[in-house]
Amino acid sequence: MGVKIWVHAEVFEGEIADVAFELLSKASVLAKSIGEDAKVEATLVGCGIESKAALLAEYGAVTVHMADDSSLRLYSPATYVHVLAGMADAHKPDIYLFGATAVGTSLAPAVAARLKTGIAAHCVDIHIGGEKELVALVPSFGGKVIGEILCPVRRPQMASVKPGVLVKKSPAPVPVNIEKQELSSLKLNERPDVSQLEPVKTERHPPEGLPLKEADVVVCGGFGIGGSKNWQLLEELAQSLGGAAACTRPAVDEKWCEEHIMVGTSGQSISPKVYLGFGVSGATHHVCGMSKSGVVINVNQDAEAPIFDVSDFCVKADANSILPLLLDAVRPDGKADRRE
Repeated sequence: MGVKIWVHAEVFEGEIADVAFELLSKASVLAKSIGEDAKVEATLVGCGIESKAALLAEYGAVTVHMADDSSLRLYSPATYVHVLAGMADAHKPDIYLFGATAVGTSLAPAVAARLKTGIAAHCVDIHIGGEKELVALVPSFGGKVIGEILCPVRRPQMASVKPGVLVKKSPAPVPVNIEKQELSSLKLNERPDVSQLEPVKTERHPPEGLPLKEADVVVCGGFGIGGSKNWQLLEELAQSLGGAAACTRPAVDEKWCEEHIMVGTSGQSISPKVYLGFGVSGATHHVCGMSKSGVVINVNQDAEAPIFDVSDFCVKADANSILPLLLDAVRPDGKADRRE
């Protein structure tokens, strides 16, 4: 029996999430590390999704384990956990990868619990170790070190990876075998009683402004910004540059901005053409989320700030003295609203 690497292809509003293709690309690399007996497979759950299986084959999935049923039209945690754990129990994958999305963050550990195995969450990378086991890399101790997590005994070895951390690269397309799963045939324990928990509809409330992942220019503020008034200047600069504002964890903790624009392992991963940081220290948790940026420019008073180690241009200065000057330069009227 060959090694089976599974990737869960999350579906939202009828489309497969990009993180699934990122994971399939990485799974193909893992399979090559293991050897010729390793193969990449995918799980696909939803309603009216059969036509999407071919997309997974384009990224290397030789088999798609699919559950296509009207009861799966909307995401229901108990039902989806039952289906995915049941399929894994029947086919015994060695590795099972999930995207650490809003859904995946809750779904993956629940599946792991049903399978009585462990999971490494919010990984920044994964690779195959010397014993051909999965090694998951996760920031630890406030981002000061990258820990290696292994699951030496239980199977499958499971991990969740944040969207945007891995590179989406299509390998040579492969012929795909679709294995349809009838829900009535799942044998893992008893199906949970979900009669009182029936999803009715899904509502999506996207944040205002340009999404971070679509912005060519990202202006990011850290604790060094110093306050909410200065944060307003940063947001104005981002808007004037046609970009989006982002932040680090301390800025969220201080309530200067909303958590949905946080960049890092517990936030979003971005890859803008230009990253412009103000008062950002450069903790590993944050750097992991912006390391794929094009040109990186940072302003910080501390000449030893770790963020300078990953910067193309370093400015040792008070971020709040630089912000008004930049606004003067980019505003049509040439006037910045200077604040004390």
